[in-house]
Amino acid sequence: MKNKFLLLLLLTVTLSLKAQTEPFKKGSIMVFWGWNNSAYSKSDIRFKGDGYDFQLNDVVAHDRQTPFSFKKYLNPANATIPQVNYRITYFPKDNLGITLGMDHMKYVMDQNQIVDFQGYINNPEYASLVQNGKVDLSDAKLLTFEHTDGLNYINIGAQKYHNVLNKKNIDLFLSYGAGIGVLLPKSNVKLMGNERSDRFHLAGFGADVRVAVSLITWRHVVFQLEGKYGYINMPDIKTTLNNKPDKASQDFTYGEVDFGIGYTFNTRKHN
Repeated sequence: MKNKFLLLLLLTVTLSLKAQTEPFKKGSIMVFWGWNNSAYSKSDIRFKGDGYDFQLNDVVAHDRQTPFSFKKYLNPANATIPQVNYRITYFPKDNLGITLGMDHMKYVMDQNQIVDFQGYINNPEYASLVQNGKVDLSDAKLLTFEHTDGLNYINIGAQKYHNVLNKKNIDLFLSYGAGIGVLLPKSNVKLMGNERSDRFHLAGFGADVRVAVSLITWRHVVFQLEGKYGYINMPDIKTTLNNKPDKASQDFTYGEVDFGIGYTFNTRKHN
């Protein structure tokens, strides 16, 4: 009787171990929320409208970090105030994830800079700001220019995951992949005395390559650090609040680092 009981116990444990799966197994789903820091290359920005067509060369811009507080970073009512990332990943194969997400970055043109000017402005008040082929933006009379709610990159991507550490309660994965998507910025622009334009608009497209380190613990909880390098091209940025054809265009590269926490469904940590 005792031997039969031990045999039954051993069979139960064996079947249980076979039923358990690794993280990121086929059919798994991961949800993720995180925060990002971003840096941008210099950009040529062209402005076109009735009575003007000009380009500002090598414009410098930075992101805009929200000072940390629990109220701003962890209160769902303030979810879009910081620079955030959110996504959902489905695994059609073991360790291969297909991701749909949004990178909510922020892009702010540095106001205190002098840039090269090409083109024309018919209005003499603003044309007089151009001196020797350059214009000083520091007084904000010609332009203020931001994508601060934000530089929204809605993207789909694919990542391949490799397990580099496997312990009873911890897994460590390295991953790499790429993504493509569209840009839906809320651009905050005030150009040559026009009423400030501040609205969402489908402005262009983007692409990126990505690498990440993912730490999985407590069977389902994922801590992830990710780096991205990407390209953004926006040929149709709205600069006025009316239906005039006024618009701006720009393209640039960017680097992004994000950190956050995720949770996997339909996965169980193996022993």
